Amino acid sequence: MLLAVQFYEVVLALHILAVVFAFGATFAYPVLLGTITKADARALPALYRALHAISQRVIMPGLAAIVVFGIYLASHLHLWNTFFVQWGLAVSIVIGAVEGAYLGPREKRLIEVADQDLAAAGDGPVTPSAEHNALVKRIGGVGALMDLLVVITIYFMATHT
Repeated sequence: MLLAVQFYEVVLALHILAVVFAFGATFAYPVLLGTITKADARALPALYRALHAISQRVIMPGLAAIVVFGIYLASHLHLWNTFFVQWGLAVSIVIGAVEGAYLGPREKRLIEVADQDLAAAGDGPVTPSAEHNALVKRIGGVGALMDLLVVITIYFMATHT
């Protein structure tokens, strides 16, 4: 039996997949950071490089796909005047701006600081510096707020609020 699928339904599926692709991993960041910090602090610079790469190569392109698919859906379904569409577009702009202007530079600095802490430790145990801890706290706090925005946006989209 062949199911008839309209093009906008395919775009809707791609829109949802782009959200999963772009933001899914960010919900696991606290687990990754906690586990690696406890298991082997020497691995933190590599972890921070990976997280920064996810930001650049997964989150930002995924966000672009979310916006493109969302624009198509809002236009095709004539939903530009609805709150959930306007909210979603605004949140996309905020997340893109925060990722590019705030998190990206701080992630780069965190990599540098973690490398310095590792070099300072020599063969001994790595003790994260005060700057390292402050950066982790700031980045983590902003990241948690971004995840909250994603969750709220998913709620608004699902309920068409």
